[in-house]
Amino acid sequence: MSLFKSKNDSASDMDKQAQGKAMKKKIITTVLVLALIAVIGAVAVHFMGNPSSKAAGEVTYNDVPVEKRDLTVTISGSGTITPADSYTVTSLVEGEILSDEFEEGDIVTEDTVLYNIDASDASATLEKAQMAFEQAQRSYNNTLDSIDDLDIKAQNSGIITELMVEEGDNVNAGQTVATFRDSGTMTLKLPFSSDDAMNIHKGDTAVVTLDSSFETLYGTVTKVSAVDDVSASNMITRNVTIEVTNPGALGTSQSATAMVGNYACAAAGTFNYRKEGTIVAKTSGEVSAIHVDEGGEIYDGKVVMSLSSDNVDDMIANAEDSLRSAELSYESQMDILENYTITSPIEGTVIEKYYKAGDNISNMGSPLCVIYDLSYMEISLNIDELDIGKVKEGQKVKITAEAAGDKEYEGKITKVSIQGATSGGITVYPATIRIDETEGLLPGMNADIEIVIESAENALTVPVSAVQRNGTVLVKGEGTSPEGMTAPEGYHYVEVKTGKVTEDYIEITEGLSEGDIVGIQQRTASNMFEAMGNIAQNGNMPMGGMQGGGNMPSGAGRPSGNMQQGGGGMPR
Repeated sequence: MSLFKSKNDSASDMDKQAQGKAMKKKIITTVLVLALIAVIGAVAVHFMGNPSSKAAGEVTYNDVPVEKRDLTVTISGSGTITPADSYTVTSLVEGEILSDEFEEGDIVTEDTVLYNIDASDASATLEKAQMAFEQAQRSYNNTLDSIDDLDIKAQNSGIITELMVEEGDNVNAGQTVATFRDSGTMTLKLPFSSDDAMNIHKGDTAVVTLDSSFETLYGTVTKVSAVDDVSASNMITRNVTIEVTNPGALGTSQSATAMVGNYACAAAGTFNYRKEGTIVAKTSGEVSAIHVDEGGEIYDGKVVMSLSSDNVDDMIANAEDSLRSAELSYESQMDILENYTITSPIEGTVIEKYYKAGDNISNMGSPLCVIYDLSYMEISLNIDELDIGKVKEGQKVKITAEAAGDKEYEGKITKVSIQGATSGGITVYPATIRIDETEGLLPGMNADIEIVIESAENALTVPVSAVQRNGTVLVKGEGTSPEGMTAPEGYHYVEVKTGKVTEDYIEITEGLSEGDIVGIQQRTASNMFEAMGNIAQNGNMPMGGMQGGGNMPSGAGRPSGNMQQGGGGMPR
């Protein structure tokens, strides 16, 4: 199959041959370049893997102490600074601006008056609407006062025991229309010896025993008589009143005894309803509705039944409609009048001012000024999907802006969106960062962002280049190297375990101690080419180039973060 397809189907065979030769030349050149790269790479690996190699010539080492330091792994990016909030103030009315009490650059608080617009016509209309509303209110109140007695209301709590009238009946003022009683709570008045009663107090718990069934109930002492009585057996007693919640079956014929603490009553007594009474009509009329049936519950103020008289319903409806209409008109005029005084919706700094006193607003909705809330600022950073799990609300952020000089600002992540944006197969998630100390910053400035995603305090560290890929470090001093590894004179290899990694340093979690000296091999260009000459003369690649101390540990020099997309950056 041909490597090239001609753009012109009528091209001559000579042209095709020329193309083929050119292609072969390119292939040969590419192969030579790749071979040279392979040789250089092999030499480099050979040098790092075998410090004692004679092909390398004389090798020197840079001795570096194992030290403790704080490590941080970050995600970097850039963005544009924005204010905490912004608002364009517009007008909802037309008219001449009578006053403006601010200038560009002024700091205003929420509800600060910005403009006053001529509202003379609106004020007169409001005054008329207020008068109409007040008149409608008086008329409605008078109507209610005259018919209030047509609603017959309960003045106690309990249940209706009997209705004396039916719908359609005529009643007179003072007529009883229903009876009621409070059967939910029963009272029991029992005699106790005078001496025992003096030790019983209001609020004490009583154990009540029902006669015949011997069922016990709990009650509460509500009254202790201060007057002595003489019982039929000539015992001096005092009455103690106990209230008991009716479980549903207690009646006035039920008798019972009780004990309060260690004191027993002197004789049994019968239950009474806590309250009984009648409901009376205050005015005459026809029963138009009964709102509570016999057995239904009532409470103080509840309407039991309603009476009607000629035209009462129409009077109420008309008064109510008139009042509501006047109220709506008045509220509407108040809202309109408020629009003539324009206030600041937020606390902030006036950035733009488009109208001044004396100008005429001819179009509703015209922008009058722009206010920025500069109490703090925000900046957004797109986080790569591989790193989004490492970014949390509350994390601190380092921010710098070229326009602000060398000053460093501290920010805090306030929101991490779960709605990502995908482009070119890469998904990013915006994180919002708040900046409270903003001196020197302005909205619209470009800023660099650095988010710490991982850190270790007082970590034992060495330079990244000191750790080989096979997880060993060249340590100065006498010692035994792992099997198969030969260290240069005065050094030995030590296997280590690593932790967090930055651009320059790597954490050592096991294998070294603070104060140990590690050797980092140093090479010169002359040594490199000398070794290449030896390789060319011998005619083969150095063996063991991928063995010994020449390998970097897996992950060495690679931080936890990932390349950022759409505003993100390479973690450091």
